[in-house]
Amino acid sequence: MLNLFLKLIRLLLKIFVYFVGALIFVFVLKYITCPVYTFQATKPFSGNKYYNPYHQMQPKEWRKGNFQVQSRAWAGITSGRGNSDDEIYNIYKKLDYDIIAISDYQKINRSHEDKPGFIAVYEHGYNIPKTHQVLIGSKRVLWKDYPFFQNIHNKQNIIQKLRPDNELIFLAHPKLRRGYSVEDMQYLANYDGIEVLNNYRTSTAHWDKALSAGNYVTVLGNDDSHNVENPDEIGHHCTLINAPDLSKESIIKSLRTGNAIGVKVWRPIGESMEDKIKRIRVLPVLDKAVMKGDTLIVETDSIISEVRFIGQDGSLKKTSHESHHAWYVFNANDTYIRAEIEFRNQVTFFLNPICRYDGTTPSKMANPEVDLYRTWLLRIIGFASLIFIGMNWIWLKKRFRKA
Repeated sequence: MLNLFLKLIRLLLKIFVYFVGALIFVFVLKYITCPVYTFQATKPFSGNKYYNPYHQMQPKEWRKGNFQVQSRAWAGITSGRGNSDDEIYNIYKKLDYDIIAISDYQKINRSHEDKPGFIAVYEHGYNIPKTHQVLIGSKRVLWKDYPFFQNIHNKQNIIQKLRPDNELIFLAHPKLRRGYSVEDMQYLANYDGIEVLNNYRTSTAHWDKALSAGNYVTVLGNDDSHNVENPDEIGHHCTLINAPDLSKESIIKSLRTGNAIGVKVWRPIGESMEDKIKRIRVLPVLDKAVMKGDTLIVETDSIISEVRFIGQDGSLKKTSHESHHAWYVFNANDTYIRAEIEFRNQVTFFLNPICRYDGTTPSKMANPEVDLYRTWLLRIIGFASLIFIGMNWIWLKKRFRKA
C-alpha cells in the first residue's frame, strides 16, 4: 500500500513538473517571438496655433466618471472579490457619479449595461510588475501578456495588440511598481492617455515626459478601489467629462480630444460613509478655459487656493493665487501648458494641456516600426538556446539513468 502511495506521489510530482515546464516554455516563446521595435525620435509640440481641448466646453455639461473599480470575478481569485456589481453601482450613485465602469481583470463586466453612461471596460494585465492598461470601449479581451518582466518592446507590443479592439487605451497607474518607467514615456506610442490619478500613485512625471516628447495624451483619474465598503477607498479620484449626454460616443469623444479633467479629492482618513457622501456630491465647476491670443485664462465657480501652470519637462512656469480665475501668457519657448487648480476645500483639478500645433490635430508619437533584422536575430538566438537547453536536458537524463 505504501509503495502504491509513493508511486502516486511521484506520478503527481512528475505531472506537476511537466505542467510547470510546459507553462514556462509557452511564456518563454512569447518573449522570444516579441517584435523588436524602432522607436521614432521625439519632437516637442510646435506651431503658431494653440490646441485647446476645452474650446467647446459647456459649464453645465460636466459628467463625473470612474473607470477603475474591481468586482468579484474569476471565482474570487482576483482582488475585489468582496464587491458585488450592485453594491458598486449603488455606492457610486450615492456619490453622484454619472459613469460607473467596472474594470475587472481580464473580463468585460456588462452588468448595468441598460443604464445611462454604461461603457464596456476592463483592466488588462496579469504580470508581476503591474504593467496594466485601462481599456475603454472594449470589444473583446486580449489574453496575451508578458508575465515575468516587460521591456519597452514588450510594452509596445501589448499596446499594438490592444489597439484594434478598444476605443481608448490608458496606461494604468504607471508609477505603481514602476510598471512604466518615466523614460518609457519618451518612446511608447499608439495609446490615448495615462491614468495620472489613482488611489495608489500619482503619475504626473510620466505625463509630463510624454507631453514633453510631443505626444498628446490625456489625463484619467480613478479610485481603483478594491473594497467599496471602505470610505477611504472611494470617491478620492474621478474624471470629469464635458459631454452633451451620457452616450458612449459622447463620452469617448470628449476623453479622446481632452475635454475632460482629472480630479483629486481630499481624503480624510477614517471619514464615515455618510460624511463622504455629503461632502463629495458637489464639486467645484470649471466655467472657462480659453485662449485669448497667447493668453490662457481659466475661471471657476469656487474660490481657488492656488493654480500651478506647468510646461515643458514638467517645469513650474507660474503660480497664481487669484480668487476665481488665473491666467498664463505663452512665451516663445512654451510648447505646452497644463494647469493644476487647487481649491480651498483641497479638491484639485488636473486640466489637459493647451499645446502648440499646426491647426489640424495635436501631434502624437509616431507609431514605431518593427525592426525585422533585430526581431529575427532575437528569435534565432532564442530558439537556438531552447534547443541547446533541451538537448542537454535529454543528455543529462540519460547519464542519470545509466548511473
